[in-house]
Amino acid sequence: MIGIFRQKNPGNGLLILVYGLVLKLNYLIQPRPLLRQAEDHYLYVLLLKGLEIMQLPLFVLGIISFLLLFIQAMVINKICIDQKMLPKPTYLPGMAYMLITSLYADWNYFSAPLIVNTLLLVIVYRATLLYNSQKPLADIFNIGALMGLATLVYQPAIVFVLLLPVMLFIMRPFRIREWLLALLGVTAPYYFLALEPLFTNRWAWRHLAPSVSIDLPAMPSSLPIAISILLLLAPFIIGGYFVQRHMSKMLIQIRKAWSLILTLLVISLLITLANGGSNYLNWIFCLIPLSVFHAAAYFYPANQKFPLVLHWISFAYALLVGYWLG
Repeated sequence: MIGIFRQKNPGNGLLILVYGLVLKLNYLIQPRPLLRQAEDHYLYVLLLKGLEIMQLPLFVLGIISFLLLFIQAMVINKICIDQKMLPKPTYLPGMAYMLITSLYADWNYFSAPLIVNTLLLVIVYRATLLYNSQKPLADIFNIGALMGLATLVYQPAIVFVLLLPVMLFIMRPFRIREWLLALLGVTAPYYFLALEPLFTNRWAWRHLAPSVSIDLPAMPSSLPIAISILLLLAPFIIGGYFVQRHMSKMLIQIRKAWSLILTLLVISLLITLANGGSNYLNWIFCLIPLSVFHAAAYFYPANQKFPLVLHWISFAYALLVGYWLG
């Protein structure tokens, strides 16, 4: 399986779809009700009300969730190929993302963090293009606006605003105009939504302003959770070692892309401290950068037996979670 996804074969996109279906079919057959959290924000609450009015069958929402995960996997793969983050074009990042999102059941259901993850991937993709952008001001404003939308879907996503200055520092020479434009983009969605209370005669700014509290993330409360975390951390450490080892051979643009991915991981870890709660749903933000490091762990080792064993252990456990423990 690792050997197949190591190759740049257009058919591997379809194979990732089948691979994901094998891992996640049970989530489609036995869908759960819509996930609701206290941290859900204005736009997601509005979306839930619309879905309740439409009375869509739960399996339809399951299909939408699966397609979102598949699209996210393909965007991650495109970022890695376009930015040449691995020495050869490969479909390992997409495969790794489909695999690690199967290590915890709630990551496969329709939720505000799942939607924010899609927006976050678009932001990261557009950010990697800033290095050679012909229209940087428009791109930076659009990135900021997408970030603002993300905060209106899920309140702790406000932490991702910290990504904007670091992203601009990594990908662009310092220009204060660009930094201010990014901040303006973040606030743009709020300007439009602020008009809604005026027309409805219900002025209440608090229902738009994100509310975030700092709390300790949920600690592993069971053996399955501890195993899932171990299967996330072990390939990340291995992949990080190989990336660091080959960093000196990479072009400056590739190093910038890896720096952006590592920054995203650090800020995603901060979100686990924001409204930590008792579950691991907001840990899904960490899976975007982790999947890229996992791909490096599968790609770089000279002895391919080790990546094979690592993959099949993770795959077998993901099946166990999806069909019995989930």
